[in-house]
Amino acid sequence: MEFILFIFLLLKLSQSSGEGLPYMTSDAEEISGKCFDYIIVGGGTTGCPLAATLSEKYSVLLVERGGSPYGDPMVEDKHYYGFPLLQTDEFTSIAQSFVSEDGVQNHRGRVLGGSSAINGGFYSRARKEFVTKNGWDDGLVKYAYEWVESKIVSTPMLTEWQFVVQFGLLEAGILPYNGFSLEHVEGTKIGASLYDNFGKRHSSADLLQAGNPANITVLLNATVKSVIFHKEGDSNQHRAQGIKFINSHNNTNRIFKAHLNKPDNSSSQGDVILSAGTLGSPQILLLSGIGSRQHLESFNISIITELDNVGQGMQDNPSIALLADEIPHQRPPEPPQVVGIADNYKFIIEAGAIPLSNNETRMPIAAKLAFPDSKGKLKLNSTDPRQNPLVKFNYLSTDNDLDECTKMVELLEHVTRSQSVSMFLGNVPKSSLVSSPDELRKTCKNNVRTYYHNHGGCLVESVVDKDYKVYGVQGLRVIDGSTFNESPGTNPMATLLMLGRYQGIKILDERNHDHN
Repeated sequence: MEFILFIFLLLKLSQSSGEGLPYMTSDAEEISGKCFDYIIVGGGTTGCPLAATLSEKYSVLLVERGGSPYGDPMVEDKHYYGFPLLQTDEFTSIAQSFVSEDGVQNHRGRVLGGSSAINGGFYSRARKEFVTKNGWDDGLVKYAYEWVESKIVSTPMLTEWQFVVQFGLLEAGILPYNGFSLEHVEGTKIGASLYDNFGKRHSSADLLQAGNPANITVLLNATVKSVIFHKEGDSNQHRAQGIKFINSHNNTNRIFKAHLNKPDNSSSQGDVILSAGTLGSPQILLLSGIGSRQHLESFNISIITELDNVGQGMQDNPSIALLADEIPHQRPPEPPQVVGIADNYKFIIEAGAIPLSNNETRMPIAAKLAFPDSKGKLKLNSTDPRQNPLVKFNYLSTDNDLDECTKMVELLEHVTRSQSVSMFLGNVPKSSLVSSPDELRKTCKNNVRTYYHNHGGCLVESVVDKDYKVYGVQGLRVIDGSTFNESPGTNPMATLLMLGRYQGIKILDERNHDHN
């Protein structure tokens, strides 16, 4: 028995240390001028499973603007959950902060594994309605989820605080109790986690081990400047042929190039695939000359194809958080493990313990509005691809969103002031919970924040077709959360991980069909 446990521990340690991963380099010069069957821009939540899948048959260059997560306790160790958001800088930190034009602070992952390397690790599938709406194949979706889950997903052991939150959700009437579930079901449930029961995170980067390492090259600390296009024959059709990139940290004036292989049969040529996230993918399209003519000309960017919808339809689920504790505590940080899904899936409620400093945390309970009407847009801030673009989400800009937010805050107050939560924290339960409707609307307007589930900017049937190919050009796809018109399930991470595997298989099948 002791020997079996020892072997299990060794396996877990090897999984979390990055052993078995493909070749990685930060040397842009080494990659410059080389050719690959596929080039994936963004080694994040979707990019890594996509690279692993395509590598089964083809060579893949995976370009990540950040560094490696391996050996970094800020990524790997559950005790440091939340710390990356406290230690940010403009160009090198593993989390890149930005403030939307709405004035709301937000963050993006800038490390191999993307946001799956810095988030709470809560894993929950999308609703079946979301899968149907996207026209995805149910069987392949199920297989792709299970492929991810067999490699990086664990069933959590609840902490005391998560047990308490669970009872608080039930007290507030968020029923039924569903126990542990991977599915997005109404009521209160325990979700899965990217943290294993040793407290080690397994981000999307670990999925690279499931590919063919001989076929994957990972270029770290490199930021893509634009996609390279060439005209096809005598037509005006442009085809993606590669990328231009720079070092993320130094000597940014030097531009490097990598190219797609050119097989004899051009119809079976691979693609440049943008998986750079909700802000990154539309930004790269714009920098590459795909977008609104007026906007591109204002930055002296040559037009490849006019596509006015690039950067449109941006959404970020509005969230309100209430502090359950009355003062900071010296508790370890805790990611959420349980969730309340209420009012016909419209409200999502979770709780954690968020670090304020090295030795203090607060315990917010937060809710998000799952299906907001309000939409915004993204535009360039500069032609430096390392800088954040400008984005405005227009949180709660419709009357319906504001009305729904007031209902959500009422429910959130019931959870936060529940007897279970109050007794655990030693708070005195408040007899009067509910503010007036005007006060609730004011609370929503003045305290709206992000749940870090932004999406849009490269929507399907707006910027890309149902195969995620960008309209107006050849050889270019976008596969990530920028293609979503809503945030699926409790949060989008599980579905983005699935999407990389799913679309990778679809591309392999399409390429195989072309060959035959």
